[in-house]
Amino acid sequence: MLIIPAIDIKDGHCVRLRQGDMADATVYSEDPAAMARHWLSQGARRLHVVDLNGAAAGVPKNEIVIKKIVQALGDELPVQIGGGIRDLDTIERFLDMGVSFVVIGTAAVKNPGFLQDACTAFSGHIIVALDARDGKVAVEGWSKLTGHDVVDLALKFQDYGVEAIIYTDIGRDGMLTGINVEATVKLARELRIPVIASGGLTNLKDVEELCKLESEGINGVITGRAIYQGTLDFKQAVALSKKLAKA
Repeated sequence: MLIIPAIDIKDGHCVRLRQGDMADATVYSEDPAAMARHWLSQGARRLHVVDLNGAAAGVPKNEIVIKKIVQALGDELPVQIGGGIRDLDTIERFLDMGVSFVVIGTAAVKNPGFLQDACTAFSGHIIVALDARDGKVAVEGWSKLTGHDVVDLALKFQDYGVEAIIYTDIGRDGMLTGINVEATVKLARELRIPVIASGGLTNLKDVEELCKLESEGINGVITGRAIYQGTLDFKQAVALSKKLAKA
């Protein structure tokens, strides 16, 4: 099980939002690249980076900071990046920069043709983020709820050739109320590709619960507020996931 630390970037700083609200941000670091090195030193095997300004604007806004993160990590830690990625040129630019995976969210839902083209052009590098409330997908920074069923969309995107689905229960993100395990497992059981859980991870008990479900198709979990506020010790979480993998 990959325990994936998140670095959310707003105005060049590492922050966390509550339920995606740009007005409700807590700054955790002025230096996202140093934070990336910190998580590498704690045993991270992948890093999740989100350009929050980019997600709001529909075009990347923190590329200089992202480049510094990638340069600081070198080849030591794969980076997946999301936020405002809406065209093939942007994907190519990030991959050329050294990013390993590009995460497409709103654009995948609103413009599936673009996603299909991206999977064809950059096979093996495209991940889709599906954010949902009560099984229905939300877009545009969670501000709009669509009528799309999350499982139906995930199955369609699987056929396009995406590498994985990041599934976030937006009612729980940043709230430290625990992962929506039931909904995440339901999705994973329908798919052949891996599901990465997101939204609400709080403590080692949550990590243990998810690790027991790895065989269902959940191969990673993204953690943000819990590791910044200290309800989850990241190093302990990585150690626990390795221990349970051997059990």
